[in-house]
Amino acid sequence: MFPNLTKELETGDAKVNIDSVRTDDEGEETFPDKLRNYNPTVIDFVRRCDTEAQAESIIAFLETTGELGTERAEQLRKQLKQEGIRSFGLKKGDNYYFKQGRLC
Repeated sequence: MFPNLTKELETGDAKVNIDSVRTDDEGEETFPDKLRNYNPTVIDFVRRCDTEAQAESIIAFLETTGELGTERAEQLRKQLKQEGIRSFGLKKGDNYYFKQGRLC
């Protein structure tokens, strides 16, 4: 399958020198972790829904628990009814947050 691999390994033509070693996590801090301490909003939850009924359930639950005010809940219901579920944005599919966080 790899006709040149043995030759490259034996002759050393394709060597790459590694002349440094990192012993701390400083380099990792240069990449922003945009999901660290992120708290999903009602819109994030609605964007995971497939149907308007599911979205309504999310809105009702967050309103019942006090995480969503009555006025905001009514605004979201109105948008849901008039413009549809995708008016909140594209559907967030499986592993959405892992992909955004580059974890998979």
